[in-house]
Amino acid sequence: MAHFHNVSNWSASLQLYATGWPLRRDQMASSAESRSLREEDTSTASQDHIAQDPEKAERPAEGRAKTSDSPDSHADAKEWKWDDDPRNPYNWPLRLKIRQIVMLAAAAFTASVGTSIISPADTQLVEEFGVTTTQAVLPLSLYVFALGLGPVVGGPLSETVGRYPVYLVSLPLGGLFTLGVGFCHSFPGICILRFLAGFCLSPSLAIGSGTINETFRPSQRALPSTIYILMPFLGPGLGPVIGSFVVTRTGWRWTQWTLLFFILTSMLTTLLARETYHSVLKPQRQKHLNLPTEPRKPARERIQAFATTSLTRPVRMMLTEPIVSFVCLYVACEFATLFSFFAALPYVFETVYGFSVEQAGLVFISIAAGCVLGAATVLLCNALLYLPQTKKHPPHRTPPEYRLYPAMIGSLGMPLGLFWFGWTARADVSWASPVVAIMPFAWGNICLFVSSIQYLVDVYRGTTIASVTSANSLARYLLAGAFPLFVVQMYRNLGIGWASSLLGFIALALMPVPWAFFKWGRLIRQKSKFDTVKT
Repeated sequence: MAHFHNVSNWSASLQLYATGWPLRRDQMASSAESRSLREEDTSTASQDHIAQDPEKAERPAEGRAKTSDSPDSHADAKEWKWDDDPRNPYNWPLRLKIRQIVMLAAAAFTASVGTSIISPADTQLVEEFGVTTTQAVLPLSLYVFALGLGPVVGGPLSETVGRYPVYLVSLPLGGLFTLGVGFCHSFPGICILRFLAGFCLSPSLAIGSGTINETFRPSQRALPSTIYILMPFLGPGLGPVIGSFVVTRTGWRWTQWTLLFFILTSMLTTLLARETYHSVLKPQRQKHLNLPTEPRKPARERIQAFATTSLTRPVRMMLTEPIVSFVCLYVACEFATLFSFFAALPYVFETVYGFSVEQAGLVFISIAAGCVLGAATVLLCNALLYLPQTKKHPPHRTPPEYRLYPAMIGSLGMPLGLFWFGWTARADVSWASPVVAIMPFAWGNICLFVSSIQYLVDVYRGTTIASVTSANSLARYLLAGAFPLFVVQMYRNLGIGWASSLLGFIALALMPVPWAFFKWGRLIRQKSKFDTVKT
């Protein structure tokens, strides 16, 4: 009989590991069974447990084993707390949390580098397929549009089936469509396949913030959030650098083979990750411990809720929630301005300074440099401004408005960079001046973006987090996909100075947004119809 129970425990443990729970040897028994005397295993298991996670070391087992049907099972149910459970992602060892960050960073970089890696191929697309210069931008714009639409499905889907299955399925599908682009000899086919590739690769850009929120407590989120959110800026910034050399030396199709390499690398990192969605993990843990669980809704009701509520909620929040509306508007406008550079910078530097395709591609390094400086600024603001506030408030009760310091500081850099770039990009001024001018814009952009995402994730709770980040992605990428289609014409008609100034005036008009939420955000949150933090 003892042998039967031992085999059952090992079988259950293997099933739990398949769902993505990080198990240790001493955690393979339920809380009711862990009090049984294990004369041969207790010493070794305890040492392993203390070595890996000292603060979670369990007490030595005492007494006879009690089944879930014993009188003490109700006491076990009362004693068990999900917040203290070792399978709660908040309590995971650091190595598992690092795996999650590596996976998220790789997936986000891959999805975002796919936007701009094809941008230097415009001339080759015009020559090979006989399309106009505006039409040649469509493979880029449609991919960006898809990055905005994909999270509207991927975000709510992750709240239905869990985060990990979405990561696990979306990357291979995106790789297949990217492979198709490389082999396609029809321009409409290239556009369609690029859209589908972007749609499949996009979920990581929206639900990654939810994964971080579920893995790290608020006071620990600054560094992982910064690393993750930096990727959607580094990817587009480095994409033209990579693409310019690939296009001129091997042809535009190799941009897709290069992107496929990034996708395969991301797939490998995904295999090391785990499920983090608490609404999936908690019932599984309760079932394993023979504790009562909430009855799951029938599949039909879940599908109906997914179709009628989850899919529409990001749009509803963007239209009805002031915090979501204005943050999304500000971030979308500045993100779209960044994407307009994919068409504007080659035009400016090739026309004014006579740069080659490769030289124009190298200009984008200034965007990457500005993003890195912005990330450093975010971390400094967290250490010097946010963390001191957490010590003044009860645990996990720090008002989310203190996340807005980087956005307020960065709001100054974006109009400065745009005006500087526009009025120094002249033949009588060194090319170094407009190149350097791009850096404060990129610096301010990453400060705004990281700060706003952290703010939204801290403001909203539960299942609304993925919906909020999906709304943010939808606004950003829909607007960003449209800008490259007309930005060259705008620069030709208005001139470099006034075209850049127009974008600068937009940044100037939106600059008060983070300052206003810092002052009145609490009052606005208290009137929200959604699940928000009220502190």
